[in-house]
Amino acid sequence: MIDAKKAVRTFIAGAVLSLLAGFAGPAFAVSEVKAVVNGTAITSGDVAKRQAFLRLQHTKADAKTAEEQLIDETLKRQEIARVRMSVSQQDVDASFARFSSGNKLSVEQMSQILDRAGVGVDHFKAFIAVQMSWPRLVNARYGSASHMSNYDLVSRMMQNNKEKPVTTEYMLQQIIFVVPEAKRAAITGKRKSEAEASRSKFPGCDQAKVFAATMRDVSVRDLGRMLAPEIPQDWKPLVEQAKGNTTGTRVTDKGVEYLAICSQRQVSDDQAAEMVFRQEDLDKSKGDKEAKPENENAKKYLDELRKKAQIAYR
Repeated sequence: MIDAKKAVRTFIAGAVLSLLAGFAGPAFAVSEVKAVVNGTAITSGDVAKRQAFLRLQHTKADAKTAEEQLIDETLKRQEIARVRMSVSQQDVDASFARFSSGNKLSVEQMSQILDRAGVGVDHFKAFIAVQMSWPRLVNARYGSASHMSNYDLVSRMMQNNKEKPVTTEYMLQQIIFVVPEAKRAAITGKRKSEAEASRSKFPGCDQAKVFAATMRDVSVRDLGRMLAPEIPQDWKPLVEQAKGNTTGTRVTDKGVEYLAICSQRQVSDDQAAEMVFRQEDLDKSKGDKEAKPENENAKKYLDELRKKAQIAYR
């Protein structure tokens, strides 16, 4: 699976080097449709932007490579939308800001680099959104299907001084202060204030739904048992830093949310051991320079989408 941060860092480095070398972005002609994927058009303008993107990464940048990348990306985006697992625009904007800051550039300077390179901010942010959302989708579909065998667990425990690792088990609820898409810009700040104020009054998970009913457009979702390695990366820091029975708030595509921590305890059962070992393997693979850019499950998923898709080349 493509590592989003690594891909973007590589791209940014290329962009800066190319601009310093006097690279000028291409002048785009009137766009024409090059492919249609399940009713979604990919234009020659889209292809040109992706070619510029690829050139800045110093990789193969012919039109066919760019077009096939965009077809794959469109299929992923459509599937992400179908199962409603897209990250929010706020998450994408925050990621863009972090990458800019990490390269000692302001958002405005990074935007200028993208425009001069012929890529554009919107094209780049669309890429970021897919890179952030697709791994979640793959993990949601295949994550529970790849359990370790008893033999694997025992072998790993033998390497761990014959002890099962310990992790934290949480019982969680998700409190959502709903913000309609049409009102996002106007009321998100107000809803965030309301969510923050409610945290100090939160009565506990048993009374959460009654508590939510006293406020407007607030919903409660029971997440149930969740081990520390299972907590999504967006929420993990807030859970770990939580003081009391609620986490801090964050803005998502649904509105403003926080998690209620109903209970937590240290556990050391087989499921906990497996989750810890799998997280260790994942962390190790992130630092492995020889790791494949796509894992097998991600490739299998994308192959299935391609087989079922209606793709028309023009």
